[in-house]
Amino acid sequence: MKSKFSPYVPRPATLVAKKELNEFVTLFEFAQDSGKPLAHRPGQFIQVSVYGVGEAPFSVSSPPRTDHHHFEIAVRKIGSVTNALHALEVGNKIGIRGPYGSYFPMQKFVGQDFLFVAGGLGYIPIRSVLHYMLRHRDEFGRIILLVGTRNPGERIFTDQLAEISKRNDLEVFETVDVADDTWKGNVGVITTLFPKISINPETTSVATIGPPIMYRFVIQECSKLGIPQDRIYVSLERHMKCGLGKCGHCQINGINCCLDGPVFCYTEIAGLGEAL
Repeated sequence: MKSKFSPYVPRPATLVAKKELNEFVTLFEFAQDSGKPLAHRPGQFIQVSVYGVGEAPFSVSSPPRTDHHHFEIAVRKIGSVTNALHALEVGNKIGIRGPYGSYFPMQKFVGQDFLFVAGGLGYIPIRSVLHYMLRHRDEFGRIILLVGTRNPGERIFTDQLAEISKRNDLEVFETVDVADDTWKGNVGVITTLFPKISINPETTSVATIGPPIMYRFVIQECSKLGIPQDRIYVSLERHMKCGLGKCGHCQINGINCCLDGPVFCYTEIAGLGEAL
């Protein structure tokens, strides 16, 4: 039986909470007016439309839930749609399409150790995968989280990172490229955290999301640790536009990131090189 919903028509959702994460990034919690769960999988994205302004794609930052119809996105104020989102007040409505795209194959990771490498805003979609694993903690082995930002002022989810850092079943390492007087942790790009960890390459998979230039250096560090490329997953979510493969904005050398991705096993895109 065909769905009665058109992929081209947004469905309504209501803003129920918002929280500023830093000067430019805000976390939004929405509830679908249908009362149904979003039914996304970790790594997928949705199209968000602000009525009278436009539409833009955003990764879902919250883990999948079947027990309620709320979901979260974290948005950096950078353009007309994102500025309009930041101006919304609790109770205002938006339109959403999706979820769309590929996702992290969680069932493949069951029983394995896992390394997360999040650069900058890359922690937004990684958070969905991480918190899924924490909700099903007994299904996975060691979990290591590496987080890097340009400076302390650009860090996001600081309260949550501080909280999960207290857990004895999770290893969290943070770094900033440039420190200020408030920062007491590691200073340097995210690859400077790799010497601080030890892993079993035969049982470890990797999810890395961040600026495309970061991937090449993260892959090199993973190779030094002995992790094969077919156990490394990346997201090209920065290339999203329409979500349906119609506009061509996300095409990279014949790959439609919104249809074939945004989540890829690195072996699928290793030949793209500078095109990323």
